[in-house]
Amino acid sequence: MINIPSTIKISFRALRVNKMRSGLTMLGIVIGVGAVITMLAVGSGASQKIEEQISSMGSNLLMILPGATTAGGVRMGMGTQPTLSLGDTEAIQKECTSVLYVAPIHSGIAQIIYGNQNWSTGIVGTTPNMLYVRDWQLEIGRTFTEEDVRNASKVCLLGQTVVDNLFGSINPVGQIMRIKNVPFTVIGVLEKKGQSPMGQDQDDTIYIPVTTAQKKLFGTAFPGMVRLIMVKAKGMEDLYTAEKQITELLRQRHHIGQKQDDDFTVRNLTQMMQASEQSAKVMTLLLGAIASVSLLVGGIGIMNIMLVSVTERTREIGIRMAVGAKTWDIRLQFIIEALTLSLIGGAFGIIIGISGSKLLSMIAGWPTIVSPLSISLAFSFSGIVGIFFGFYPAYKASLLDPIDALRYE
Repeated sequence: MINIPSTIKISFRALRVNKMRSGLTMLGIVIGVGAVITMLAVGSGASQKIEEQISSMGSNLLMILPGATTAGGVRMGMGTQPTLSLGDTEAIQKECTSVLYVAPIHSGIAQIIYGNQNWSTGIVGTTPNMLYVRDWQLEIGRTFTEEDVRNASKVCLLGQTVVDNLFGSINPVGQIMRIKNVPFTVIGVLEKKGQSPMGQDQDDTIYIPVTTAQKKLFGTAFPGMVRLIMVKAKGMEDLYTAEKQITELLRQRHHIGQKQDDDFTVRNLTQMMQASEQSAKVMTLLLGAIASVSLLVGGIGIMNIMLVSVTERTREIGIRMAVGAKTWDIRLQFIIEALTLSLIGGAFGIIIGISGSKLLSMIAGWPTIVSPLSISLAFSFSGIVGIFFGFYPAYKASLLDPIDALRYE
């Protein structure tokens, strides 16, 4: 029967005899585990940042863009031909069963003034549904109502960036500000959203009733015209159906023939954002895989040192066999030595990895997330590396002939 405690004691004694060599051998595992944890932390931090940006945009989103103009054979690109209207918005909300909320957008850039302060920002003319489409809450105040939309009221909601640059520490609710010299009453402030996946500041915006934007700020090419329409489907599984229903409805409303091209484009924003998220996850796996190579290099170092150790301790192996040690006693001794080197190196590597992740986050400003899963994976992998690369030297040692081993000098 194999005496495990005795074998472990012998293995530790052998490692202590060559402290410098054992330490240098562990160094490869330390670097490998540290690199794996740091790389996975960087990748996980990037993935979470993208997820936050995606969730800030809203979920189950579709965007409807107007068509393109063609002049003298030159196509000007999407959005250059005004083809969408408030009537389209109302029809989509009423007739498309897979749609939860619809919000039109009639936007532009304008200079805003409050007292002796001014700021240039994006003005978004829309309806109260926009807050539901974007999953956006109010921090203070109230949103504008359908009555405000019908009456083209001069009221507005401010993003946090606008508040910071125009009002500072003053509560903006109830204050009068001017947009293109038109007085507007601030009725609410939107919660902070942060950057979009495209890097735009979502808080640098002002929401006003869509009719106010059409009639008092930006005008329209035809009555009721809007620049685009945002749609929130009832669920992820309804996105394709909603896209199909919207396309069929708008083709019918715009009197587009069977062989004619659409004068609008429906884009699935959720799929686009999920593709970005998936790319980040692939990057995380790639970084982890690259860092894992250093673990393999560390394992090769362990195997190399263990082979040297077998050669150096040939007489010791012969003596143990002569006094009754079995093949598996010898084999287990060297496997335990390799496993010990790997696990001690793995423990130090975890400390290095966590410290490196925090340091990288502080110096470079990159978001990093050290998860228990990444730590356990790296530590477990270091143990597997130790067993895998320690097995061959152990196997070689166990096959030595006791008589030849005793004669070895």
